[in-house]
Amino acid sequence: MHTSATVIEISNLTAGYGSRAAISDVSLSLTPGSLTAIFGPNGGGKSTLLKCIAGLMEPWRGNLLVLGSPVGVHAKRVAYVPQAEQVDWSFPISVAEVVMMGRTPTLGPLGRVRAADHRAVADALERVDLTSVAERQIGELSGGQRRRVFIARAIAADPDLYLLDEPVTGVDPTTQEKIMNILDAEAARGRTVVATTHDLACAAQRFHDVVALAEHVVAHGPAHLVLDRSVLEKTYGGHLVPLAGGGVVLLDDPHHDHGRHEGHE
Repeated sequence: MHTSATVIEISNLTAGYGSRAAISDVSLSLTPGSLTAIFGPNGGGKSTLLKCIAGLMEPWRGNLLVLGSPVGVHAKRVAYVPQAEQVDWSFPISVAEVVMMGRTPTLGPLGRVRAADHRAVADALERVDLTSVAERQIGELSGGQRRRVFIARAIAADPDLYLLDEPVTGVDPTTQEKIMNILDAEAARGRTVVATTHDLACAAQRFHDVVALAEHVVAHGPAHLVLDRSVLEKTYGGHLVPLAGGGVVLLDDPHHDHGRHEGHE
């Protein structure tokens, strides 16, 4: 397990698409065992930042260390879970086979599956409560079950760092609770969990700390920052209307659609 003071160390990172920067001069440091939510408007760079950390996207400039080394050096110890919309659910593959993909980096000679790999898959499915559907085709499952399958694939890899793009978007409250319990347990084991989210209530209640991202880092600190009016105004750039009970609603934000799905950034 990674025991360095920081798991992710980012300084002045800029990345984007074509000529448009999606993130600019992002600096961030995350420690082992943290459960961090990244929130902000659509197009604010949340997915882009995750992809840079995962090594799926090359930054334009800046420095990025993951598990104490340049991106890619410890790729086997990093698990990335994409948005649900990026998956082809019609692919003829079983739930257990999807989870076994998490073992690919650690398979023996010639990619041979060993008893330890089967045990890891069985354990991961048990932890997400999907043992009973192990042999079903992935597309036959509900949206919430599919999301948990991909988290099981990440668990099977036994990573030190989880990167999850919108893991609780579009799922029912019960599934959200299950997913957050799983992620909380991983953080308690000393793993570092980073997840993008639009759900500010979930971020406030279930995460340890949060990063407000709107192309640059607006704020980084304890989870209650998602309830801070000034942080929200700087992050979303819209008007805030206080609600009974202390919450707020965002109006007139040109980036934020108030929907349940994140655009591809």
